[in-house]
Amino acid sequence: MNLQDKALGVRQVFDELGMEIKSYLDESQLTCFSGCGLCCSNPKVNASVIEFLPLAFKLFEEGKAESVLEKLETLDDDACVLYKKTSEDGHAGFCSDYQNRGLICRLFGTSSRKNKYNENELLVCNKIKVGKPELFNEVSLAIKKDMQVPSSANNYSKLSNLDFDLTSAQFTVNIAIKNALEAVLRFEFYERNQEPEIPVNF
Repeated sequence: MNLQDKALGVRQVFDELGMEIKSYLDESQLTCFSGCGLCCSNPKVNASVIEFLPLAFKLFEEGKAESVLEKLETLDDDACVLYKKTSEDGHAGFCSDYQNRGLICRLFGTSSRKNKYNENELLVCNKIKVGKPELFNEVSLAIKKDMQVPSSANNYSKLSNLDFDLTSAQFTVNIAIKNALEAVLRFEFYERNQEPEIPVNF
């Protein structure tokens, strides 16, 4: 499986997860606040390289890979390069490439993990817990019973099956995107410059 095949595998995981998330949100109604960008503006959020391969290939196909890579070289402790803030403090905004956001961006607020009691526990921010306390408590109880909610562990496991190394190493989001772009540029360079095999006639 080459890098492009792995990116297609990631896309398939994202598509399947998208249907799970829609089903969960339709039932729970526990959504993020419209226009909130607290998570996206946090420069400490970690991600893996593999979850940004679809984004990296898309940017390459659009001829934007090098320019985004150059921009990432100048970013240090900054918000995600895809995030466009709409407020002075940066806490309100939107993703400029929502379709190609990473797995962590899809899971937070719409998935669960197992707690020390082996019970499903929602992965949501304090803003939702404080701003929608009754709904949060109601859904927290429901997912411990029969409400289906996407599992963060299961989805990372699916990516790990595609490439363990590209999934296990965690970086800040901008570094993960940068590494994904570099991997795609290397892949495309060597793929396009590979010497064709010369047929041997006996």
